[in-house]
Amino acid sequence: MTGTYQSPFSWRYGSEEMRRLWSEENRRKLWRRIWVALAEAQAEVGLVTAAQLADLRAHQEDVALARAAAIEAEIGHDVMAEVRAYAEQCPVGGGIIHLGATSADITDNADILQQHQALGLVRARLVAVLAAFAAQIRRYRDLPCIAYTHLQPAEPTTLGYRLCLYAQDLLADLGALDAVLADLKGKGLKGAVGTAASYAHLLAGTGRPAADLEAQVMARLGLAAFAVTGQTYPRKQDWHVLNVLAGLAGSLHKFAFDLRLLQSPGFGEMAEPFGARQVGSSAMPFKRNPVNAEKVCSLARFIAALVAVAWENAALSLLERTLDDSANRRLIVPEAFLATDELLLTAERLVRGLVVNEVACRRNLAHYSATAAIEPLLMELARAGADRQDMHERLRAHSQVASGEDLIAALAADTELNRYLPPQRIRDLMARTEAHVGDAPARCDLILHQIEQIRH
Repeated sequence: MTGTYQSPFSWRYGSEEMRRLWSEENRRKLWRRIWVALAEAQAEVGLVTAAQLADLRAHQEDVALARAAAIEAEIGHDVMAEVRAYAEQCPVGGGIIHLGATSADITDNADILQQHQALGLVRARLVAVLAAFAAQIRRYRDLPCIAYTHLQPAEPTTLGYRLCLYAQDLLADLGALDAVLADLKGKGLKGAVGTAASYAHLLAGTGRPAADLEAQVMARLGLAAFAVTGQTYPRKQDWHVLNVLAGLAGSLHKFAFDLRLLQSPGFGEMAEPFGARQVGSSAMPFKRNPVNAEKVCSLARFIAALVAVAWENAALSLLERTLDDSANRRLIVPEAFLATDELLLTAERLVRGLVVNEVACRRNLAHYSATAAIEPLLMELARAGADRQDMHERLRAHSQVASGEDLIAALAADTELNRYLPPQRIRDLMARTEAHVGDAPARCDLILHQIEQIRH
């Protein structure tokens, strides 16, 4: 800790690995990587000498943050400050750094290289969370429990099948993440307004079009480029990326919110892991609060809110470019990734350490067993020849005035129902609540198969 403000993302939320990806040092190294790739392509057409290129390569990793910061304090331009700091280190090649480029040719491509790295890490974290869900789905595939709709007891399900609901959402998020990764594009090298005029001037007489130079540089960087840009790549791409992160955050929020609910004493079926020396409350020593699930919900809201800023950056940029996106992008993009990183790391711990109270699952199911068996009874009556609508109304009327054993007794004694099913058959159906889970276990196997097919 220091005596000045630090972002919680500097130490509390997110991993060191993700922080390194979004560090200023990594950013500056990517800038230099792009300048070297540009010089390499320019050397092929005689614009840069072998000695100049060798000088740039020799100092590519020697980022001098303090020197660049000192220059920026004087000139007020971060890219030109880095150009000058790099040039000071390169007495032979310094004069050709940034030749033909505008700032966004460097920063925008570096931004996408960072996003590509960060999305790869998010993907690995997501695959780990899905593996954790697979283990628990397999474990609780057949454990019956009561399902809830409208927060009211409904019919039986299995705990494994409920976990499949979360895993299926995450599988969809993985598909969306892979799609945005596959389509991620840099600005390319198109100059101040996207026309590549500066590069065309440099290449005049070489017989090489600017598009060829761009293609060579982007191939070295391993990035595709937009066919058309203004000064920057279309900011709509940031919105797409943050939407994927927000969608993933929404899926994790649902799981964490449900876990918080089910940990409450009225349910008591699941809980987050709680350390042997963990403190639940400063005032109430007995408390076992679901603080990690609550953290997931809190950070998920934050990520969702950032999408609106990315939307405004895309929608409100004027003509070929305005700078009113620059300051907030320094915040929203890295922080969205850092928050997502924390969500995934926390979610994996929650799922792997999930505490399931099987006694509570069976207790709650038994408590609502009579009403939980109403629909199977309705299906059996219809199969026996009864009018489905008439029986629905009759069962509804009974369930409004009785519950538990009283409801079972009333249904077994109903002479209209007895026209189709004998009293003992009705009692048997009502007593076999745990059998009324349909094909939930088999559908668990379908989700498990999907998780097993993930490309790592």
